[in-house]
Amino acid sequence: VSARRRPGLPRRALGAATHLFCAVSDVQAACRGSAVSQELLKEGFHRELLVKMELNGTGQWTEGCTVAARTHLPRGVYVDPYELASLQQNNVTKAVLIPDDVDVEAPEYSATDLTVLLYLQPDPHCWHCFRTALPVHGRYHRPAENSEDVLVVLKSAEILVCCCDEHLLPECWQPAEVEFPCSGNKDHLCQWYNATHQPEYEELILQIPVGLTQYAFLVCVMTLLATILSSSLILVAVCKSEDFSLVTCLE
Repeated sequence: VSARRRPGLPRRALGAATHLFCAVSDVQAACRGSAVSQELLKEGFHRELLVKMELNGTGQWTEGCTVAARTHLPRGVYVDPYELASLQQNNVTKAVLIPDDVDVEAPEYSATDLTVLLYLQPDPHCWHCFRTALPVHGRYHRPAENSEDVLVVLKSAEILVCCCDEHLLPECWQPAEVEFPCSGNKDHLCQWYNATHQPEYEELILQIPVGLTQYAFLVCVMTLLATILSSSLILVAVCKSEDFSLVTCLE
């Protein structure tokens, strides 16, 4: 007795696979278009990190939402909290630092990483685009043996959206484990969502000048001579002032 094949099974399997492929393609098409880019402005230790986002245009839902970028800063760079507070008072840049007690004097080898949530402003030239600029500063590194620059890698930012009255597509956005306010009010926390379909992450390389170990002895000698000369000039100026006599200086 020979077994007979059921011709309907391959067709059904092919139809199910085709349907699944079309569904995945529709989801990817609906979520396609969310992009984030970063750019470093200025030169030297004091730079500006320009963050730009373009969200997929599925409607005018962005008008009722807050768009932010969560970026991770390694310990080689930092954000000055006092400078950021001044910018926020003037409505230039709004951001939340974690941790918020940043030691601006610490060198790279004794500092800690920093997480920044940047609130983005709508781009007037693109209705579904957002951007902002954040001042960042390079920390002092240990002297190097050969290279005069050290490389600090800045990873791509993460897209976050907070909508109070609007509904986001569940296939494009998923709840994010973030406890940040939707606005500058720290007492009012809300639910944030991040994009489930993002482009590949692009790293941004920051070059920070460092000293060379071969010049360590020369730098120490010059620093000592400059200190002695400055102290001598200050002592002479004090002795020549009217409030101090020569006897007082000699004593």
